[in-house]
Amino acid sequence: MTQRIEQKVWFYFLLISLIVSGISPVTDRLTWLLETVPVMIALPVLWYFSSRFPLTLMSYRLLALFGVILIVGGYYSYAENPLFNWIQTEFDLARNHYDRLGHFLQGVIPAIVGRELLLRTSPLQRGKWLFAIVCAISLSISAFYELIEWWVAVLNEQAAEAFLGTQGDNWDSQWDMFLALIGSILAQLFLRKQHDIQLKAFER
Repeated sequence: MTQRIEQKVWFYFLLISLIVSGISPVTDRLTWLLETVPVMIALPVLWYFSSRFPLTLMSYRLLALFGVILIVGGYYSYAENPLFNWIQTEFDLARNHYDRLGHFLQGVIPAIVGRELLLRTSPLQRGKWLFAIVCAISLSISAFYELIEWWVAVLNEQAAEAFLGTQGDNWDSQWDMFLALIGSILAQLFLRKQHDIQLKAFER
């Protein structure tokens, strides 16, 4: 399968998943919209730039994975994901950890995509400064998302309860940002070599 075909497969898979999830979401319609609006924005943007400035397959695959996480989160809400409800019961956990997975990936995906954009469009070279800047970008995106959650809570208390998914944890925002930071660090440590191979293919 060529890269262009795989890009289209992921695009249509996410588009169909988004439509299906919106037909009759388990959660309320407003929560579904709040959780999935990043996918609605990202799909046309990625489609527009897919031929003008294509990304590596690693970036597309990670973006698709994150899209699925958001769509499923919108369908069930992050606090009521059935698989993670089962894990919570099975292992006697204090909460449903689906949102923790989402925020961890919120560090992984911006790290790889940000790393790629910086290496391809800026004078930055591989090294400690690139590593630090990519971590800062991932953490700032996570922090901005927490600000959005706060604004939603201010505007609509009822929507905020499902959208925030704090599940009674006073330190939920701090945990979310910490997991995003960990995700950005681990992504660069363990995915860097494979990412560089794909980036060199672009250079050739």
